[in-house]
Amino acid sequence: MATEQLVFYFFAGAALISALLVATLRNIVRSIFLFFITLFSMAGLFLLTLADFVAITQVVVYVGGVLVLMIFAFLLSNRELLSEQQGARRTKGWGLHYLPAMLVAVVFFLVLASVVYQAVPDELDWVQQAGTKLLKPSDNTVHYLGINLMTRYLIPFEVVSILLMLALVGAAHLARKEKEV
Repeated sequence: MATEQLVFYFFAGAALISALLVATLRNIVRSIFLFFITLFSMAGLFLLTLADFVAITQVVVYVGGVLVLMIFAFLLSNRELLSEQQGARRTKGWGLHYLPAMLVAVVFFLVLASVVYQAVPDELDWVQQAGTKLLKPSDNTVHYLGINLMTRYLIPFEVVSILLMLALVGAAHLARKEKEV
């Protein structure tokens, strides 16, 4: 087995396991730190695919920005509110209140499975064009990415900046102390 495959399996395994643990653990602090591992593993996978700009953006924006905001929001949040929420979550067994979420999850899974089953990726134009253009590690992808971000993809770029601003406002709202009446 090649070294690249071992590195890929390491990052993929770390991303999958930590993402599953983020979704299943009840401890918020552990979930936040496992989310940190998930984001770093995804950055490693991006580096393996020669998407260096995306990997650096992943680390700077998500790990350096959003995750730090989540940690500060947790640290500055009201402890009584958190303990009430954890106490309310500890219901025993499966109740009918889980049914709508389970139905939505099953429908999404069926739609995703049907799309994957019907997809023929070899017939897509962009896949056929990509086969003729090979990306080398010495290519300057950041230059082309910068040009595309400021011309063709300017609106999605601005939407992402608004989303990050909303995350910042949400963290500030969670951190704010409410006056007791």
